[in-house]
Amino acid sequence: MTATLAQAFQKNFLGNSPSWYQKTIIAFLVINPILLMVTTPFILGWVLIAQFILTLAMALKCYPLQPGGLIAIEAILLGLASPESVYQETVANFQVILLLMFMVAGIYFMRDMLLYTFTKILLNVRSKTTLSFLFCFSGAFLSAFLDALTVTAVLITVAVGFYSVYHRVASGKASTDASHNHLDNSTVIQSNSENLEQFKAFLRSLIMHGAVGTALGGVTTVVGEPQNLLIAEKAGWQFIEFFMRMAPVTMPVFVCGLLCCILLEKTKILGYGAQLPNAVREVLTQFSEEDEQNRTKEQVAILITQAIVALILVLALAFHWAPVGLIGLMIIVLLTAFNGVTEEHQIGKAFEEALPFTALLVVFFAIVAVIHEQHLFSPVITWVLAMDPASQPGVFFLANGLLSAISDNVFVATVYINEVKAALDAGIIDRDHFDKLVIAINTGTNLPSVATPNGQAAFLFLLTSALAPLIGLSYMRMVIMALPYTVVLTIVGLLGVLYML
Repeated sequence: MTATLAQAFQKNFLGNSPSWYQKTIIAFLVINPILLMVTTPFILGWVLIAQFILTLAMALKCYPLQPGGLIAIEAILLGLASPESVYQETVANFQVILLLMFMVAGIYFMRDMLLYTFTKILLNVRSKTTLSFLFCFSGAFLSAFLDALTVTAVLITVAVGFYSVYHRVASGKASTDASHNHLDNSTVIQSNSENLEQFKAFLRSLIMHGAVGTALGGVTTVVGEPQNLLIAEKAGWQFIEFFMRMAPVTMPVFVCGLLCCILLEKTKILGYGAQLPNAVREVLTQFSEEDEQNRTKEQVAILITQAIVALILVLALAFHWAPVGLIGLMIIVLLTAFNGVTEEHQIGKAFEEALPFTALLVVFFAIVAVIHEQHLFSPVITWVLAMDPASQPGVFFLANGLLSAISDNVFVATVYINEVKAALDAGIIDRDHFDKLVIAINTGTNLPSVATPNGQAAFLFLLTSALAPLIGLSYMRMVIMALPYTVVLTIVGLLGVLYML
């Protein structure tokens, strides 16, 4: 009886994740207290970062919330961070949490209009290179004035819409069959499997171009990334001044990033260059035509309402009427009220995508609290500030990029900007040198961090979204596909910091 019960507990632990992974997580939980006894909290802190990154890498096999959460809970029990520090990290990032809770749900209620708009673009732009360029450029432009996470949510919504339409047809169902489960590939007719796989590759490349675009645009303005606002506040820069200060670095990076997008599609390396299969194009074309023919006046009214609210969203974000999350809540109220979505279970579906990631983000803040309390980055900061002032901007750029890729660009930027501001206040550096270091910190945390999904919140959101398993976008695949962009953005950004400031 006891043995049977023990087997049941073992089977339940982390559900259907691989057996070796379950044993690895158990081993981590057993070894960590031992490491604390034989080493130092500083060393164990770095070990915990490596363990947490593994849970992110296995996101498609097991959602990181559970294994990462267990590691975070143990870290707190071992005294590497306190519950109060986790709470403070969470409060400090409350705007990001609000954004995820409400803005992503708001985008969900715009899906009809977004699918309609992007279907027209997809069907009318035949060149894959041109289409990829448009996705990358649009991601950059929108992120500069809106927010990278919001733009990523739009990309995810559109891609899931495209995928679900073809998956229905590939499974022998009508393209409008809303009851079809597009998560179940066992229903796909064998003769359609090859087209479905090629369609997945096509969507992967488009989404990665768009996601990198959010980084290209996000680095340029105060509102592009969460940490930019803090950096601008410490530097005393408003929207225009921030943009102009960053431009000598960010504009060359922007141009080279777009050129990289074109080259990747032309060379068709590392998973890029996949074309839209003709069979899929025919399905989407037929879906678009049938949708227009069968569209009722009520559905037309819904599309018009969504378009008007989308315009309100752009204006609200561009002119900063309120924190982004509160604007998202306003969007939810407007869209549900004027489109007749008044039942609780209908509204609840919109939150299914964002809330698991919100919970994961709070777990992530626990790991960030460990970094903060154990001063894991302090040796790097001390080392850089002790260097020759002329070389500090370049080293800051590279150090910020590396640490951001390992942990999180928001936290790294927060730590570094506070240290540099303290050095300015103490008279260790002058204002001109401070300005150069601020630019290096902002570009360093935003550009090389595209190397890994955990480097940027938008990338992590994409990795853990419902879209990633549909199109086979794993952690390592994201790293590989981001590699050429990482190299280009890092080199051009570093040259800009060294020679343009």
